[in-house]
Amino acid sequence: MTEAAELPPAPEQARVVFGDRYADAVRYAELLAEAGVQRGLIGPREVPRLWERHLLNCAVLSEVVPEGVTVCDVGSGAGLPGIPLALVRDDLKITLLEPLLRRTNFLTEVVELLGLDHVTVVRGRAEEVMGQLQPVHVVTARAVAPLDRLATWGIPLLRPYGEMLALKGDTAEEELKSAATALSKLGAVETSILHCGEGVVEPMSTVVRVEVGESPGGVRFAAKRAKAARAGRARRRRG
Repeated sequence: MTEAAELPPAPEQARVVFGDRYADAVRYAELLAEAGVQRGLIGPREVPRLWERHLLNCAVLSEVVPEGVTVCDVGSGAGLPGIPLALVRDDLKITLLEPLLRRTNFLTEVVELLGLDHVTVVRGRAEEVMGQLQPVHVVTARAVAPLDRLATWGIPLLRPYGEMLALKGDTAEEELKSAATALSKLGAVETSILHCGEGVVEPMSTVVRVEVGESPGGVRFAAKRAKAARAGRARRRRG
């Protein structure tokens, strides 16, 4: 039996969540089950639970993302949560940020195949692209790293008063407590734990929200950001 044959039919909730993009969501699930497994982006054991544990679990993040904002999905991997979010929210401008070439190749293929014109794929690490990417309103992430480490990558990409939304599991509260000092140094002013997807996924998706003030990343990143902005202006003048 092939991995593709193990992909279960889409649950009824998927029709509701993805709406007009339902057929695209099905195609994405098929790509994950086929090429995603073949290229090592998704484990074979995840195929039977792709819908509940991955696509729907990520799509319901849309419940807490503001309208019409810019989003950077850090460590996007196989496109989770960025692509499900893009399928349900065409009002967002989404950047899928991923350092590994085989993953960015897959992401580019998916974006082109599904016609996601509001999505851009960028290859690189978060710490490398500061100053190259415009600061965003929202940073998203899922299964990338513990919260304290994730924050050092994601928060500096935010614009002032932006927010990081990290999909977490049962460890959310514990991670938030242990990361409190690090988050404060990075300019966080408010943190909370949210639950999304009532009636869609069980258990509901757990999201750690970290809101920043006027200096995302803290003092040391403010200097880096200013330096990168000056370098960018100099390049534009030369061009």
